[in-house]
Amino acid sequence: MSAQPGRTARDEIDPVRKLFRQAMAHLGAAVNVITTAGTHGRCGITASAVCSVTDAPPTLLVCINRSSSMHAAFAGNRHVCVNVLPGHFEEMARHFAGLTRLSMEERFSLPVWDEGAHGVPVLRDALASLQGRIVEAKEVGSHSVMFVETTTIRVRGDGDSLIYFDRNFHRVPRGCTAL
Repeated sequence: MSAQPGRTARDEIDPVRKLFRQAMAHLGAAVNVITTAGTHGRCGITASAVCSVTDAPPTLLVCINRSSSMHAAFAGNRHVCVNVLPGHFEEMARHFAGLTRLSMEERFSLPVWDEGAHGVPVLRDALASLQGRIVEAKEVGSHSVMFVETTTIRVRGDGDSLIYFDRNFHRVPRGCTAL
């Protein structure tokens, strides 16, 4: 494989990585805004790489790219909130994915936030918000896999879901059944 002008062979994605990314685009996942606050700053990111680990103690894993400018804040603060987005919050997902021109300060000035434990922002209308502490982190490839032991959980009984599938956001109505 030859490099394109202006690109090195290292910049190109090898065929296996490219195929893996295509396969992962077909893995629908809930859209979350992960937030943190503390001495290392207040920030948030949109993430679909969130998964339950165990319910005893209630633990999630959250994957964050180590090259992200916000990685240090998450790793340093260690307190986070996983906000599971409802279907009508696609614009919020875009803000925290960096797809709009809204600064981090402006994102948190929107009138949709409550202050959780340790000052961590909690999305008031999240389908679920899981506050907790990063108890362990493992470096895997380009990402840190952070294990979050949850201490405060809030769940709504209504609302649609927002998922990321085929590189797009999709609203999934509650009670939706496959044909």
